[in-house]
Parts: sequence; C-alpha cells; structure tokens
Amino acid sequence: MSRRRQRRRELLQRHSVASSRAPDARPIIREAGRAERLAYTRSQAAEALGISRSTLNRLLPFLETVELPWGTKLIPVDELERLLEERRRSARGRREPATRGRPRSLPPKLVERIRAERAAGKSLARIAGDLNANGTPTAHGGRQWWPSTVRAVLQRGG
Repeated sequence: MSRRRQRRRELLQRHSVASSRAPDARPIIREAGRAERLAYTRSQAAEALGISRSTLNRLLPFLETVELPWGTKLIPVDELERLLEERRRSARGRREPATRGRPRSLPPKLVERIRAERAAGKSLARIAGDLNANGTPTAHGGRQWWPSTVRAVLQRGG
C-alpha cells in the first residue's frame, strides 16, 4: 500500500475515533437576534429590486460599489436603500375610464324642440333648414345644421 494511502487511512481513523470519543461535547450554538446583510452581488441586487441584471448594469454608474480584488462588484445595502428613497414616486390615483367621442353639448330644450318638430311630421332636411335659418348654433361650433346631424340628435338624444 502506498504511503499516501496509509496516511489517508490513519487520518480517517483518527477522525472517526475523535468523533466517536466525544459524543457529550455539545457544539456551541448561539441564536442571532437579527441577521443583517451588508452587500449584494449584482444578481442579488437585481432580484431584490425586481429588475433584470442588464437593467441593474445601467444603474451601476449611479451607485457606489465595492470592487473586490478578483473583480466582483458588490453593492452595499445602504446604497440600494438610498437609490430607492431618491427615486421613489407616489402611486397615481385611478383614473375614470375615458368616454368615447365628443361630449354632448346641446341644451335639453333644443333636443326637445327637434323631437317635437320630427313628431309633427317635418323632414330631417326641413328641421335642419329651420335651425340654420334661426341661427341656432351647432353642438360643436359647426357652420350649419345637416339632416344627418339632426338624425344623430334624435337617435342618441343630444
């Protein structure tokens, strides 16, 4: 048997004997009140912020980093907290859904007048002509009333 193998066997035997001899020796266990992380790797920092690592790499020029001798860059936890405090914006309130189209701006009296004239048997063209003759302004500042406009007022009610 080679010397190397013999030495290894002796070491293993010593180790097993030492571990079997001291079963009542209790390991020292201390309970930590709190564990505090001091620095993140770039991957850990990106995960903590909920962004991709490539996005974090764009942020690196704005962060203080700790560069280790072997090239690893660590980002201190307090630096990430500073970044979050500086860039945090309050959430916007919920918006009401936008209504489609232009807002209705015809007075209710005008809508009733158009309905009454149509119920009296006037044609759409005749109602539009009367409105133009009286100088009644259109809902959105158009030049004149058209039969199609009168029809739209009748269909949607203003």
